[in-house]
Amino acid sequence: MEAQATATVKEALAALYHHPDDTIRTAADRWLQKFQHTLDAWQVADSLLHDESSNLETLMFCSQTLRSKVQRDFEELPSEAFRPLQDSLYGLLKKFNKGPPKVRTQICIAIAALAVHVPVEDWGGGGIVNWLGDEMKSQQEFIPSFLELLIILPQETSSYKIAARPERRNQFENDLCSSANVALSLLTACLGFDELKEQVLEGFASWLRFCHGITAATLASHPLVHMALSSLNTDQFLEAAVNVTSELIHFTVSRDSCGITEQFPLIQILIPHVMGLKEQLKDSSKDEEDVKAIARLFADMGDSYVDLIATGSGDAMQIVNALLEVTSHSEFDISSMTFNFWHHLKRNLTGRDSYTSCGSEVSIEAERNRRMQLFRPPFEVLVSLVSSRVEYPEDFHTFSEEDRRDFRYARYAVSDVLLDATDVLGGDSTLKILFMKLIQACGSGAEQNQNWQPLEAALFCIQAIAKSVSIEEKEILPQVMPLLPRFPHQEQLLQTGVQICLNLAVCSTIGAFSKWIDAAPAELPILPPLVDILNKGMSTSEATAAAASVAFKYICEGCRGKFSGSLDGLFQIYHVAISGVGGYKVSSEDSLHLVEALSVVITTLPQDHARRALELICMPIINSLQEIIQQGESALQQVPARHLTVHIDRLSTIFSNVKLPEVVAEAVNRYWSTLKIIFDHRAWDTRTMESLCRSCKFAVRTCGRSMGITIGAMLLEIQTLYQQHNQSCFLYLSSEVIKIFGSDPSCASYLTCLIQTLFNHTIQLLRTIQDFTARPDIADDCFLLASRCIRYCPDLFVPTEIFPRLVDCAMAGVTIQHREACKSILCFLSDTFDLAKSPEGEKYRDLINTIVLLRGATLARIMIASLTGALPSGRLEEVSYVLLSLSRAFGGNMLNWTRDCIALIPPQALTDSERSRFLTIISDASSGSSLGSLTDRFAEISEVCRRNKAVQDIVQAALQPHDLAFTVAPRHS
Repeated sequence: MEAQATATVKEALAALYHHPDDTIRTAADRWLQKFQHTLDAWQVADSLLHDESSNLETLMFCSQTLRSKVQRDFEELPSEAFRPLQDSLYGLLKKFNKGPPKVRTQICIAIAALAVHVPVEDWGGGGIVNWLGDEMKSQQEFIPSFLELLIILPQETSSYKIAARPERRNQFENDLCSSANVALSLLTACLGFDELKEQVLEGFASWLRFCHGITAATLASHPLVHMALSSLNTDQFLEAAVNVTSELIHFTVSRDSCGITEQFPLIQILIPHVMGLKEQLKDSSKDEEDVKAIARLFADMGDSYVDLIATGSGDAMQIVNALLEVTSHSEFDISSMTFNFWHHLKRNLTGRDSYTSCGSEVSIEAERNRRMQLFRPPFEVLVSLVSSRVEYPEDFHTFSEEDRRDFRYARYAVSDVLLDATDVLGGDSTLKILFMKLIQACGSGAEQNQNWQPLEAALFCIQAIAKSVSIEEKEILPQVMPLLPRFPHQEQLLQTGVQICLNLAVCSTIGAFSKWIDAAPAELPILPPLVDILNKGMSTSEATAAAASVAFKYICEGCRGKFSGSLDGLFQIYHVAISGVGGYKVSSEDSLHLVEALSVVITTLPQDHARRALELICMPIINSLQEIIQQGESALQQVPARHLTVHIDRLSTIFSNVKLPEVVAEAVNRYWSTLKIIFDHRAWDTRTMESLCRSCKFAVRTCGRSMGITIGAMLLEIQTLYQQHNQSCFLYLSSEVIKIFGSDPSCASYLTCLIQTLFNHTIQLLRTIQDFTARPDIADDCFLLASRCIRYCPDLFVPTEIFPRLVDCAMAGVTIQHREACKSILCFLSDTFDLAKSPEGEKYRDLINTIVLLRGATLARIMIASLTGALPSGRLEEVSYVLLSLSRAFGGNMLNWTRDCIALIPPQALTDSERSRFLTIISDASSGSSLGSLTDRFAEISEVCRRNKAVQDIVQAALQPHDLAFTVAPRHS
């Protein structure tokens, strides 16, 4: 059997790498992947690796196979197989001492994984590091292989490809910590081999995470530290030395260290060596990757020692100046390495927690002022440095889409740094610095359409800090705003015709400072020329029209009071934009910004004027819809959805932003007949229904109880159409109605009818997990609605016969893989259990207890299956909370259900101690432990049951969550 399998593997590999037919290669690849999961793969891979005739392709496949088997499937082997496997891997490690390197690496990873799986005693009592030390001393000719294994051991502790139990993984980490001194001694012994120095440094970097039993003073005089720091000035070992130094820096501030004071012996030798590299940052002859490595080291030093730096000592300011050097580097990838440091420094300088050691309030304020003044100059320099990073390059037109995306990211990153600077300098002071950049750009000929990039960059930076500039600012902005109409407002054309619009920055600046514009003194006639800029921008191009539309919305929001007397002009802009005639290049999507702009202005009007204005803004929309309706039923059925939704979405924007409940309610009532026709004739069309329900949702939110009889007609419409067309948006709209009207006794009758109708129909649609998978949107919105009913109108829902049926429905679908649907179901279940435990739910307690106790064993089993693999690990927190709430509400019963459930899981998947630990978690949950204290413990049990696919399959086969009936289960005795 083994010989046949070995021959087949060879044939498949030959086909995979050499057969000319893609189909054959694909089939071979599929077979080999499947083979790697078989029990035969152990012996075949091992045999071929020992076979002297195996070629490189075979060696690579077999080493990868053996590595993955040890990592993932070690539990397949009987306990007595450890020693032969260890001997075989050890033999292979020596065999491949001189290569191929990739094969040797796979063998090292396999041995490291084996060490994670088995206890320290199996390596001779001293653990794998001591075993490795003995081998290195006795067989020095194999030191390259042994050294690579020594490097890989600490790296593999965090590999979750290794299917080890959490407690075994933790024990292995503890074993490595105990062996750290031995490991460093072995690495030190290897320093005598010049050709191994780079690997020694790599190994030292790997082991530092496990060296917290070694004091900083000891490390400060250690030969490995001396070797690493001295290598910072060599080209050959620079990268490896940087990695070690970076790990040493992290070591001094890690949570396992004994406090920063105890780390000073090491810090005091690290900082001077790093600072000694400062000149190399400006060395043009230096390799770019080396410069990046040095810059990363400075950034790590800044991030790690930011608390020390923030004290403002002389040495600290030298580090700050060095970090400014990094920030000034011409390559953004290098300069941006410091951005996190500036953010953390800002937080330290401005955060109260940084000054608690100062004592009194007076002392705190004095120290804070001292530091803020001390760090003003560096932050002023920082603003000047980063603001130049946002200029469009001359060759931007040649950029790929990925390069353009990177450039946009760089601009966002610079915006964040500028905002950090405003917290230290103040927004008005930062504005002064950026204004000087703007003046310089104006003087460089930008206004004459020459060299426009600096001008655009200055405007971009100015609008980026707008929220930090006070509306009382009187020095700079009164000079900036009159400049804007003087800038060219046509497209800036590069030589290839790629359009980059300066007007985008102008429009964005206007919108960003809308609140300042509103507060500007009346003697400054700022607003009219700025509105004229936006008006022209909407005629220039689609790109500028988009920016101008957004800016117009902000201007109307910020200056709504100033526009209330200029409605005629606003209506003209609005009508031109939505009609599509008149020269505007505003897209349908961007026209919503103009609709919103006009809507917020209408809100400021007296009710009579607002009523008339609302009619004027709505009539073009309603008329367009009625034109389509008047073409007849057939035309209404056939018209593309976008021809309807473009108008309905505008209604949504109006209903959302005109904050006058009675006025909007009158409009909704007036136009309901038009909307109803669309409901009746397009209920099959998901896109149109979603748009229409969104519009109704905003109407309900704005109008509330002012809607009168319209709400009843709306609810009758959606519950009738839902039964015919199964549109999930009807459920979502109903959720909004429940939220607004659920507590209103006058609405109880028609809300009860709504709830019964919608849930009855949904339960018929969602009977099996396959139904849930096919209709995730319905599942999501159904259980969102159910949770809203529990919170806002439990009297209309919980005592009804539909409630236990919905619990059964939730049990049938809770293992759905769709994230949002799953979360909604889990939320409904936890809301149910929490209601039973809450004071306000006391009157429902007996009823909920009866419902849950009848289903408890099955429900607990489904939830434990969800925890252990039926749902993705990303649902862990939600599943944990359901288990917590179920335990709190049904303590002793939940413990019995859990005990019975986990008894079904075979011992090879879950040991007796792990079962006991699981029961303790449930018991603690029943006793009132918080979710935060339990989630990690639930996660540990989850990890045990998911540690590899075989174990997960065993657990799920035992619990069978998809095969459980969701009708009532027998009550536990």
